[in-house]
Formats: sequence, C-alpha cells, structure tokens
Amino acid sequence: MVDTVPARIKAWLQALHEAGILVGTVEVAALIGSDGKHVARESARALGQDLDEQRAEGIDRRQGEIFEILNVDPKPLPASRELLMTLNARRIPWAIATSSRHEQVGASVQALRLPRPPTIIDGRDVAHAKPAPDLLLKACRVLGVEPKRCWYVGDSSWDMIAARAAGMVAMGVTAGSAVRAGDLTSAGAVKVCKTLRGVIQLIGREPSGIARVESEP
Repeated sequence: MVDTVPARIKAWLQALHEAGILVGTVEVAALIGSDGKHVARESARALGQDLDEQRAEGIDRRQGEIFEILNVDPKPLPASRELLMTLNARRIPWAIATSSRHEQVGASVQALRLPRPPTIIDGRDVAHAKPAPDLLLKACRVLGVEPKRCWYVGDSSWDMIAARAAGMVAMGVTAGSAVRAGDLTSAGAVKVCKTLRGVIQLIGREPSGIARVESEP
C-alpha cells in the first residue's frame, strides 16, 4: 500500500549489524514481510548463530526504532488509495494485516489519506505473525467473514504463504516488493499484478460478496 520496503531493509541491516549479525541486503530483503523475530532469527541462522527469544525481541525492537526515524515521508504505491476507495464504493469489507508493531504503522496509514481510520490487525494482536496465518484469521473474525471468501493481497512470499495457510485466495503485487513475481507465484499466489491497479481490474470481474485483507500498509 505504501512504499516502505527500502526503509525497512535499511533499518533491519543497521539493527542486525549493531547486534553483530553481518548479513547482506539480499538476505534481509528475502525476509521482509515476515514477523520481526523471525527476521532476526533467520538472519542469525544464516551465519550459524542461534538467537533466544529475548535477543530476537531486542533486535526487532531496535529495527522498529530505526524504521520510525527513516519512515518520515512514505509515499503511497500506485493505485493504493484508488483501490481502497473502490472497495468502499462496492461495500466490500477490508482490513490491513501487518506484522509490524502498532507504533510503526501510523505514518504509512496517514500517507494514504483515508476518509476514516482503517481496520488494522498488527503484530500485537496475535501470538504469531506472518508466515503464520494468525493475523489473517484474526482479520476475518474482526470483519465477520469466512477465510475462503477473502482475497489476501500482499507483496512478499510470506504474505502468500500466510494466505494459503489461512485458506484465502493469495494475490501478489510486485510494486514496492523486495522479491520478483516468480517468487510470489512459487509461494502460492494465484495471480500476480504489477500494481494494485491490476487488482482493481480483477475486482471488477468479481461479485461484491468478496472480502479483502491487505498486507501491511
């Protein structure tokens, strides 16, 4: 929804390097979109290190602090606001499900200039964030819809894995993504669009009974 991936990668690299975990951009980019503690653990594991819960939590919190400093003027991705307005006009319920901490979401949501606050399910709402399906299933409960009637739109492999695990239709978008279309398809996307405008076109062919759960803003 909002172009935050470059800032997120930069924040992770700084936090991990401060902790002595000297991974590179490619390794971190592949993990973007998953739970923060998962990013920390997998980055460390790639170098033959193991992190306990406390240290993984600390690194995650540190990258969040850095991200808040870097994410001062995020820009909406193409057609993001248009998509949400289309959903509202068609009375299709939707929510944002993000692995990010609650305090990190504000700037991105503000950038969308929505007429009212959106429904957001974030990392504090569940015990396990993406790639676990918990965030998505919680969003379904909040919206009052069945997972099988939902599209989950995301830009990371972890989004697609979580969508499949939740029993939702996985829709991939490459605009703003840290991975390629083939990666999203391999992870379970039934359709990959270059931008959210492609998703709008697909919605136009569907009945209004669908619901949507978006990835992080």
